[in-house]
Amino acid sequence: MAQKLDARLDAYSSPVLGLFRIVIGFLFAIHGTVKLFAWPIAQGGGPVPVGTWPYWWAGLIELVVGVLVMVGFFTRIAALIGSGQMAYAYFTEHQPKALWPIENGGEMAVMYCFSFFLIAFAGAGAFALQGAVRR
Repeated sequence: MAQKLDARLDAYSSPVLGLFRIVIGFLFAIHGTVKLFAWPIAQGGGPVPVGTWPYWWAGLIELVVGVLVMVGFFTRIAALIGSGQMAYAYFTEHQPKALWPIENGGEMAVMYCFSFFLIAFAGAGAFALQGAVRR
């Protein structure tokens, strides 16, 4: 029974990976627009001033990486950059506050880090722009 389920689910792995990539990329890009443009919501009173380290640069990386991952263009390298950024964010902003992510508010950073890590190694899946460009 488990083998039949595995075989049926394997048939959908590429489209599901593509959908996962699109959702993760979209959500990450929105994090960037909040920092850079205070859109669709304003956190902390408005956009981060241009060039402010590390928040403005983080927003820029989030927007660019998010869009690239979402559309599936340079997906693996963009995902590696996003994974590294989230690891950096976790260890510099969250981990010094407490040991566990649930204590230090770093759950999202850890989830994004490993989501991008998975995308970097598993590939873009279906619906990727890069696949259309290659053809």
